[in-house]
Amino acid sequence: MQTRTLGQGLEVSALGFGCMGFNHAYGKPTDRAASIALLHDAVARGITFFDTAEAYGPFINEELVGEALAPFGSKVTIATKFGLQVGSSQATRGVDSRPAHIRDVCEASLKRLRLETIDLFYQHRVDPEVPIEDVAGTVRDLIREGKVRHFGMSEAAPATIRRAHAVQPVTALQNEYSLWERTLEKETLPVLEELGIGLVPYSPLGRGFLTGAITADTQFESTDFRNQLPRFSAAARAANQELVQVLGRIASRKNATAAQISLAWLLARKPWIVPIPGTTKLHRLEENIGSTTITLTADDLREIETALSEVEVAGARYPEHLQKMVGR
Repeated sequence: MQTRTLGQGLEVSALGFGCMGFNHAYGKPTDRAASIALLHDAVARGITFFDTAEAYGPFINEELVGEALAPFGSKVTIATKFGLQVGSSQATRGVDSRPAHIRDVCEASLKRLRLETIDLFYQHRVDPEVPIEDVAGTVRDLIREGKVRHFGMSEAAPATIRRAHAVQPVTALQNEYSLWERTLEKETLPVLEELGIGLVPYSPLGRGFLTGAITADTQFESTDFRNQLPRFSAAARAANQELVQVLGRIASRKNATAAQISLAWLLARKPWIVPIPGTTKLHRLEENIGSTTITLTADDLREIETALSEVEVAGARYPEHLQKMVGR
């Protein structure tokens, strides 16, 4: 597995692992022992960068990651997050980045993750009630105290990133970014490049849609988060099959899968982009890792761009109450 460098010299595997799906957002939780075994498989195959959050579960995802990765110590990099009000319902969850709360979350996450220092501590969503300078300053102090190594942000607006970076250099921005969600390209990517901040795309496979495994007839479990998303309505899924068909045609010519082309495209965008696809299955993990060996030529990239320019993605990314929490 090749490595890549995010901001502030943080070197990680070229592909990370998003751990949320083990027990949060996508239906029934997976078996704990099987989840731990898969995380061990990921490390054995060269993945060193793992993403979690206190909100996933809540709490049990951090506990799972902490137990699974404790044997590997400094060989792995663990990212977690603060800044959400952790409650029983994602639909009613708010934000909380008060300095005292950040410190409380840090201490609790350290215990659950079995760490002395959190490698990368993201603000999960920007809190409009707390000046970003206070947030960055609190994380700066935690870094000085040895409890955190790197500061990250998620779904923040370019102006907010600049203000935070002036107080405590930002190592990485975590945003949704994929072949069907490219909002950040116009304004955010140039700011990241200017400031030397890495990008960690979550949902790089469109929450599973870009793999081709989801159709208009797919039935999600009642607790699956995708039931809330306009882009995953049956009508939108039917309309968006055109995107998957385009990817499938390109993938067949490259002797690859649509998922691998989707990840290879992200890796080809910038050398400081590190996607974090999640999975609960070993064969999908191996498929994802296979994307790191695919080289997309300039002609390939032009072909993808031309083909996708003719496809209009149907459905909003988030419902209104969640959309207002991004880009602040």
